[in-house]
Amino acid sequence: MELREAYTDFLALEAEVVAVAVAPITTVQEASAVVAAPYPMLSDPDHRVSEAYGVYDLLGDGFAGPATFVVGPDGRVRWAYLGADSADRPAVGDILARLRW
Repeated sequence: MELREAYTDFLALEAEVVAVAVAPITTVQEASAVVAAPYPMLSDPDHRVSEAYGVYDLLGDGFAGPATFVVGPDGRVRWAYLGADSADRPAVGDILARLRW
C-alpha cells in the first residue's frame, strides 16, 4: 500500500494521514491490522463524517465514496479529490505535492 510506505514522508511534512470508513469499529480494526496501517483508521458507522464531507453514498452503494482531503492546520479543506470508482485514488506523490505549498 502506497500510503503505508510513504507515511514517514507525510510526517516529515508535519501532516497526518487518517483513513475513515463507513463500517463498525471491529471491521475497521481488523482492516487496519490486515494492511498494517501505521496511520489511524477511524470508524464512521453512522456516516456523519462522510456526510459532512459530502462523500457519503457517492457511488450509490451506501458507503463513503473514494475521496482524499488535505485539511490545513486551520481545519479548512485545502484540496480534495473525489474518485469516480472505488479504485480511483490520487497518487501519493500528488497528495504530498499538495502539502508543499
